[in-house]
Amino acid sequence: MSAYDKLQTELKAAPKTWLVTGVAGFIGSSLLEALLRLDQRVVGFDNYSTGKKKNLDEVEVALSPAQWKRFRMVEGDLGDLESCRRVCAGVDFVLHQAALGSVPRSMTDPLACHESNVTGFLNILVAARDCRVKRFVYASSSAVYGDDAALPKVEEKVGKPLSPYAASKVVNEVYASAFACAYGFSSVGLRYFNVFGPRQDPEGAYAAVIPAWIAALLKRETVFINGDGSTSRDFCFVNDVVQANLLAAAAANPEAVNRVYNIALGERTTLNELFEFLKSALRQRDASVPDQQPVHRDFRAGDIQHSLADISKARTLLGYAPAFRIQKGLELAMDWYRKNVA
Repeated sequence: MSAYDKLQTELKAAPKTWLVTGVAGFIGSSLLEALLRLDQRVVGFDNYSTGKKKNLDEVEVALSPAQWKRFRMVEGDLGDLESCRRVCAGVDFVLHQAALGSVPRSMTDPLACHESNVTGFLNILVAARDCRVKRFVYASSSAVYGDDAALPKVEEKVGKPLSPYAASKVVNEVYASAFACAYGFSSVGLRYFNVFGPRQDPEGAYAAVIPAWIAALLKRETVFINGDGSTSRDFCFVNDVVQANLLAAAAANPEAVNRVYNIALGERTTLNELFEFLKSALRQRDASVPDQQPVHRDFRAGDIQHSLADISKARTLLGYAPAFRIQKGLELAMDWYRKNVA
């Protein structure tokens, strides 16, 4: 039995109370669904700036009425410390996912990025400390590796941040470490690599690459690749991110806490390869999807060229074991993408 299987059995037998910030977002709603399937009690917190009520509706439809009744939604903003304290009251674990999570958006509006990702982070961190939460798990990002060219990425070696978004995540990690030293407050940071899966936002200028390209292919529009397509990413299916959050929250080994971990698959896919994966998967389902080629354009400011995670620390200390290679994840997510992005 894997560490994650064992944990799920334990949680079913002894439900806990969880706070999920950014609960109406892509990852937040995935955490909500997983926790409610395990009969946990969940408080959700979101201001709907990027999250969508539709995501919560999808979770409700997927669950039994008894499971859904274990969820309490609170609409509010991380900028309000008192609201943060109210949602942390009586909570065992915080899974902090709320953020303005786009590199391009942070380049356009660094002040909004700071307010949400730094001030908001500090507010919820203070509230969790004051409410004596057992464990604070937060979303960091592979963006913290910045201009460090070494591959694979190891947790101890980071470069200069290349965007305000990356800088905000570096500050999150610094604050979490400071709270461990100053107050003995227990946290775990998860450096997400390129997460994908159902309920990932396909709309707008800041849409993630997978839903954006699927939408373009389905609409018979041009797919643009920034650079020559050799840029590579470590794509991680959202179910593996859920696994990492729950393992981090429940980790009993003292050596496992007050650390940051790479959360990824540990495999690299180029953007050219990704395009072919997506086109092939869509054409298998709908032969009318054209066999088009992408158009290459200038590399995007603030992006990193290559990304590949060393996930050995998460494997060893958390028991993390990613179960979804990119093709398998795309197979599981493709029907949702086809229904929701066109």
